[in-house]
Amino acid sequence: MKKVGIIMGSDSDLPVVEKAIAALEKYGVEYEVHVYSAHRTPVEAKSFATNARANGFGVIIAAAGKAAHLAGALAASTTLPVIGIPIKSSTLDGLDALLSTVQMPGGIPVATVAIDGAENAALLAIQMLAITDADLAKKLDDAREEMAKKVLEKDAAVAAKFHHA
Repeated sequence: MKKVGIIMGSDSDLPVVEKAIAALEKYGVEYEVHVYSAHRTPVEAKSFATNARANGFGVIIAAAGKAAHLAGALAASTTLPVIGIPIKSSTLDGLDALLSTVQMPGGIPVATVAIDGAENAALLAIQMLAITDADLAKKLDDAREEMAKKVLEKDAAVAAKFHHA
């Protein structure tokens, strides 16, 4: 199975990124985590992205706040799927990072999840890997069934509590 690369622009992004790490671990997906900045370590970021496919990666997740050019910078150096996680900052509540991540020029796509949406970034990466991995796809199907079961249980409890005939 291909692994997932998780790149953070700063170690201050780790509390958010840990949710992606937890999801990858839950599904048994191998990953590597690095701190590379699009602006402060552009050579290392580019090298990681350029060599990612040869190094066994199938998807890259990039988490960054403020100017949030990391996902785009990585995507410019690879044709692997890149998923951006805009990180909420104190400045503009993450809107700056969201717009920087999602507004990519034609030809260099970055899939973007919600502000601080690390769990969904990991799940999207897992879904991409599951295209060619039936066991992983089964784990995703099972998780979806479990989510639906929990919602229906809550529905039944609420409906019973507020049933007035």
